[in-house]
Amino acid sequence: MDTRTALLAAAAALLVASAVGAVAVPGAITDPRETNEPPGRIDVAGATVSPGEVRGETAELRLGTDLRHRGGTVENVTVRHRAIGSESGLLVDETTVEVGDVDFDGERTVNGTVDVEREGGYRIETVVFADGQRREEQTTRVAGVAALTPDYADTRVGFTEGAVWPTVAVSVVEADNETATLSASVSVTNRGDVASEDVDLRLYLRQADSNVIAAEATETVGTVRPGRTDTVRATVEVPNGYNYYIDAALFDDDVLVDETQGVANLNPQETITANETVRDVQFAVEDFERGEGGVGDEGGDGAARDDGASDDSTPGFGPLVALVALVAAALVARRRR
Repeated sequence: MDTRTALLAAAAALLVASAVGAVAVPGAITDPRETNEPPGRIDVAGATVSPGEVRGETAELRLGTDLRHRGGTVENVTVRHRAIGSESGLLVDETTVEVGDVDFDGERTVNGTVDVEREGGYRIETVVFADGQRREEQTTRVAGVAALTPDYADTRVGFTEGAVWPTVAVSVVEADNETATLSASVSVTNRGDVASEDVDLRLYLRQADSNVIAAEATETVGTVRPGRTDTVRATVEVPNGYNYYIDAALFDDDVLVDETQGVANLNPQETITANETVRDVQFAVEDFERGEGGVGDEGGDGAARDDGASDDSTPGFGPLVALVALVAAALVARRRR
């Protein structure tokens, strides 16, 4: 046998031996990189809920899901969120976030949103799927959604709440037997971190026993620095000798953002406090008549009616207000019986 024939025979024998070894030992020709990489695993490391857009009836909840991945690539991953009413158990909203193939090392946050009504509480169920198979789930409970402030009413300016310093303070500027000119000072505070924009302060003065509006005023609350308190003053004229509720409200672009109440006691024999009234006070509707000359106007000659006689003008605010006063008097008489 020559040298060439011997080399060919040796090569053939080596190929046969390699084939036999590959068959006898499964996985002998597997890529070593694949044998060292464990199967892919993905789970939920944490979850967060924060308010998004807050509307009048509904609110957006922003959901952050922290996914933790180990091992090889996990394909076709999706995250499903369901908002379920805590009391009713009904499905309120559902959303699915497509994540795709996951091959990163460590943790990554996947964001999603659901819309819920601004009332009650909710159970947020988050489930992680891989190729349609459920891999992991997390439940988060949310309460107090009604306390979220709508975006259209999001202002940090409100009435001052103090134990000593009054929110609404009233002083008498001028008074006679018929009318009194009052100065109402209202305190507002900016509880935000930036200077506030202009808002409107609206005041109503209601006679305590009849709820008839005796006067009203509107003032602009200018810029208030963060954490500062400002005082806004308004002057009104009302019939003297009566007690009044002072209803104060703050409006931002015609949206009611805060309200409070004070009192003005001009009747020396009876007093009232906020949200409380004392009845059995005589009330004359004509004292609250509004003419061109202002509250208490008695006509062109400006003479007071000392004899109780009436003229052709309609007393008070009109027949409707007189009817309301009569109904109130009838209810009071009925309660006395």
